[in-house]
Amino acid sequence: MLSVCVYCGSRFGASPAFLAAAQALGQAIAGRGWRLVYGGGNVGLMGATADAALAAGGEVVGVIPERLVNREVGHRGLSELHVVPTMHDRKRLMAELADVFIALPGGIGTLEELFEVWTWRHLGYHDQPIGLLNVEGFYDPLLGFMRHTLDAGFIDGQQQSMLTVAAEPALLLDQLAAQAAGAAGPEDFSRI
Repeated sequence: MLSVCVYCGSRFGASPAFLAAAQALGQAIAGRGWRLVYGGGNVGLMGATADAALAAGGEVVGVIPERLVNREVGHRGLSELHVVPTMHDRKRLMAELADVFIALPGGIGTLEELFEVWTWRHLGYHDQPIGLLNVEGFYDPLLGFMRHTLDAGFIDGQQQSMLTVAAEPALLLDQLAAQAAGAAGPEDFSRI
């Protein structure tokens, strides 16, 4: 069973397409018999992804820091909810539980999580696939900036190629599953 770590917003965002994509991704993960790992909240795209996976009979594991349990309203209907002391503990445990990583649309927390696992992969701390679900071109400006960063000489093509981008959940899951089949396996994120 693949474990898919999903980073996404604790808000719904301005477009109904963001909610639809979150629900479709949760359903698709569960429909494949895979496990969803996410930030443990029941609000915004986070809650929608989890609820869709649960409704489709999937296993859903949430990881939330103590400080955010009440603020984000920790989801009490999950297969497992891990309450951890800090944000760093949250991100580490989510990474340890994951075989692949996906970022849906989201805010600064989503971007920070995406860039952290991307950096960890570049530095050789893991070799798990990383994907962007580029709903309605949400990530187009970021991808343009990353091309600018490449042109400016701060990243190289290999770093850029570590990120798989697709607009449809099923296509992105297919691509990441194929990559995960060639990955070395579970990583020890305690080294980070």
